[in-house]
Amino acid sequence: MAYQPMVRAFAGVVAALAFGTAQAAPVTVDNCGTPLTFDKTPERMVVQDINMSEMAFALNLQDRMVGVSGISGWYKTTPEFDARRGSIPELAPKYPTIENLVAATPDLFFSGWYYGMKPGGDVTPETLAPHGIKTLILTESCVHLDKSRPAASMDLLFKDVERLGHIFGKDAEAAALVAGWKARLAEIKADMSDVSGKRVFLYDSGEDKPFTAGKFAMPTAMIEALGAVNITADMNTSWGTTSWEAVAAADPEFLLLLDYQAGGGAADLLALLKGHPVMQHTTAVRNEAWVALRYEEITPGPANIEAIAKMAEAMKAALH
Repeated sequence: MAYQPMVRAFAGVVAALAFGTAQAAPVTVDNCGTPLTFDKTPERMVVQDINMSEMAFALNLQDRMVGVSGISGWYKTTPEFDARRGSIPELAPKYPTIENLVAATPDLFFSGWYYGMKPGGDVTPETLAPHGIKTLILTESCVHLDKSRPAASMDLLFKDVERLGHIFGKDAEAAALVAGWKARLAEIKADMSDVSGKRVFLYDSGEDKPFTAGKFAMPTAMIEALGAVNITADMNTSWGTTSWEAVAAADPEFLLLLDYQAGGGAADLLALLKGHPVMQHTTAVRNEAWVALRYEEITPGPANIEAIAKMAEAMKAALH
């Protein structure tokens, strides 16, 4: 009968809406300045690194994740992360190979430059495309191919979550997350007037030269969200090395020490600074004014927000 196709179509729409990922038309998002279009909602996604996995978890996309990569080879995880990951397998402990990814038959790889991919490497959007795999690139990492990018801001987190939500038909959920994060940041900032302009140095690793966060890296946005200043924000990169002499000359008043590797982590970094011929004389080292942060807290991801709160409390206590 004539009404039967209409009934079937209506039932299909209801089922799709119940599943939560209906797409009435192709969806396009910006991908490092290039349009990335999806004719249908991805069904099988692989996600690189803890921070990007936590973006997916925040949108409850575990049912679409067929793998993660780049976690156990470098980082400590939290019980909360492990619980939310559940049985999702890790395809590679560090960077995945083409073979790792193709074997999982994903239709989407969420990664970035130096977050699972290297320019000119074996795994790139161009090498994955012939296998039917689209690549969503972490916005913070776009600067590695385009130096004209704007400086870091909290939009690095907000926009990436909104892009991910748009791809999977979860715009409302993404908008709610972003609104909540913005409200929380406003709450934190309201109580931070006494750290305005304070000089902050992030120490990730390195002995001959410190590896740190520059103009395009998430920690610069996090520090500026508190009204403080990243002393290496003039580095025209996201992550890179500088000289100890330049850091000491800027005389940081507060330290962010990375605590994601096995071993002593932040405590080892502080010990190195206290024994360093020039850094031991800086205000932050003399006063032991510092806070430890994990990898997922300083790369774009949901953990950024409470990491900023942690920074705020430590800075207020140390700089009074």
